[in-house]
Amino acid sequence: MIYIIKRDGRKKKFDKFKIVDAVLAAFKSVDGTITEYAEIKAGNIADYIQDYAENSDHELTIEEIQDLVEKGLSSTKRKDVAKEYILYRNERTRERNKNSVLVRNIGEKLKASNVENQNANVDEMSFGGRRGEAANVLMKQYALDYCMSEMARNNHLDNMIYTHDLDSYAVGMHNCLTIPFDDLLANGFNTRQTDVRPANSVNTAFQLFAVCDQLQSLQQFGGVSASHLDWTMVPYVRKSFYKHYKDGLKYINESLNPLYKEFTEKMNDTTPINEYTDVAPKAYQYAMDMTIKETQQAVEGMYHNLNTLQSRSGNQLPFTSINYGTCTLPEGRMVTKALLEGCIKGVGKFHKTSIFPCGIFQCMKGVNREPGDPNYDLYRLALESTSKRLYPNYANVDWSGNAGYDPDDPRTYFSTMGCRTANGWDINGFGQLKDGRGNIAPVTIILPTLAMMAKEEAEENGTDIVDCFMLLLDKKIHEAKDQLLERFEYICSQPMESAKFMYENNTMAGYVPEEGIRSALKHGTLAVGQLGLAETLEILIGENQTTEKGMELAKQIEQMFKDRCRLFKETYKLNFGVYYTPAENLCYTALKNFRKTYGKIPKVSDRDYFTNSIHVPVWEQISPFDKIDIESQLTGYSSAGCITYVELDGGMSNNLDALETLVNYAMDKDIPYFAINIPNDTCNDCGFTGEFNDVCPVCGNRNINHLRRVTGYLTGDYKTAFNLGKQKETEDRFRHSSLVEV
Repeated sequence: MIYIIKRDGRKKKFDKFKIVDAVLAAFKSVDGTITEYAEIKAGNIADYIQDYAENSDHELTIEEIQDLVEKGLSSTKRKDVAKEYILYRNERTRERNKNSVLVRNIGEKLKASNVENQNANVDEMSFGGRRGEAANVLMKQYALDYCMSEMARNNHLDNMIYTHDLDSYAVGMHNCLTIPFDDLLANGFNTRQTDVRPANSVNTAFQLFAVCDQLQSLQQFGGVSASHLDWTMVPYVRKSFYKHYKDGLKYINESLNPLYKEFTEKMNDTTPINEYTDVAPKAYQYAMDMTIKETQQAVEGMYHNLNTLQSRSGNQLPFTSINYGTCTLPEGRMVTKALLEGCIKGVGKFHKTSIFPCGIFQCMKGVNREPGDPNYDLYRLALESTSKRLYPNYANVDWSGNAGYDPDDPRTYFSTMGCRTANGWDINGFGQLKDGRGNIAPVTIILPTLAMMAKEEAEENGTDIVDCFMLLLDKKIHEAKDQLLERFEYICSQPMESAKFMYENNTMAGYVPEEGIRSALKHGTLAVGQLGLAETLEILIGENQTTEKGMELAKQIEQMFKDRCRLFKETYKLNFGVYYTPAENLCYTALKNFRKTYGKIPKVSDRDYFTNSIHVPVWEQISPFDKIDIESQLTGYSSAGCITYVELDGGMSNNLDALETLVNYAMDKDIPYFAINIPNDTCNDCGFTGEFNDVCPVCGNRNINHLRRVTGYLTGDYKTAFNLGKQKETEDRFRHSSLVEV
């Protein structure tokens, strides 16, 4: 028996008469009828192919058989018939491709007829966005079919373990990075076209900062971050000050000062600016005024650059984050003040809220938390900025999860990469160093799917649903680990030239050419994420983590995540960590896939989104302090990144004392990363900013930009930039401030 392989991989019995029919159809298309010559040739070609198939060492595919038909027709005197067959075959192929799901999906993206806003930072209507999204469809399919195991593929398709950014998986990119700006600005760096000299002024340093953000963002698919920008810029503030001081001395004759000659012989551009105070006071004041002005202009330039420098084929701004607030040196304080004032000022002619960079103020006891601390005034300025611009968010340098950091090394202070991603303790030698490390890749376990599987098993076998769930979760956490190891190996297999800027300039620390890129990648994080804890608890016990019973089970679940990741970290000597996934798009897509199988279930899938990671559901009517209390009991289980936020109303923007109380409360509750959401509506016609939704109270226009937070970032008008699920979630958010006077 002869079999052939169809296009979908199935086997079918060989039928030579189908070949006869195909050849006769080609002759009839040209001649208008079937001649005796055509019948003879059709029979000969079919017999030849049958003999070929019988003697072949493998089963022929449809394409191979059609190649043989072409060859047979081409060997006859009727070349016109051969040409007709080839044209017909090509047309059939085109029609099949046109009707395939893959090509249809690509077409939808190219035409922007199916805009899903999977990433609120991507303009899917733009040429670059349409081209990028179409390419992503193809690359995602390639990753599913050729880059991962059957286990990983099935977990993704069955809505159990989601593999993020499949398009980037296909080319072997990693996720995000905290860039070592101290080294890049001090030593210069190489690019594809040229090399860049070290910065010699604060203005140049901020320009190069933006350039490095853009260059690095092209080497990866996630965000880029500065872990301590205030400290980083200290040398360049000094360099600028020194230049201005020398200029001041040219115009101000203070050489009669007895200290002048001695001091000017030893001063240079690394001398702290406060040492210049008493030697030439007028020159000092001139230099201070000019340096402050230059720093402010440099920061303003950075804000404009990071909101206008398109990357990744022109459809996306670099996801950038900056951590600051702990430097008590006058130079660092000057930088922090300029960053906050620049954020408050806004960008453009209407001074709109800056989307990037994501500002993160690092709260630190003894530095900025209490009145009398050297940077307390900057903390208050940060709160003012948050009240008006939502940024900065707040990172807890004293967080217990960052134990072992070096108080004398700001590169080890707790910082995040914006959305919430963070680097924990490196098992491969870097300790709590943040610079040059990032998240290599995440996966996310869709907890509600596992809960429903456990429910079905428990009902069928008469067993305990929680026991069934915990066994299944344990299995899936191990599979998540295996999926991350697969991807890690695939990323490590890429040549250094794939990310030349990154490895040539050691932006990912630890790279040793003789050992390959694994030498650097091993210091990053492999993140085991999760989605929908609240809905999972509802399925398992009928209540979520806002109750005592719900919290008890939530802690049991999170302890398993933590224990397994600790085990994997020791076993594989790789930084596995628990990740509370941002789920910007996944909250919607996972919900849609869940509904296909299980339908709408009250308190589980009756809304258009799943609750993000371990968060209290946005509709729960509790006070901001209660929300912090609840989530603070779970954030300690995460080592790879998490965030807690509270939703306030616009009236809170004038109450800085209340905001300070909230931030301090979160820090004291050992929350690692905290954000405050205050509605931010901007009239695009007159520039008025506040909370007014659809009509500007100043000019009456309806051309309004509704800025809201997605993950840890701010991104555009939520009514157009967010996907449907995230839009609904935003609209459902309860204003926690309405229940308490703070």
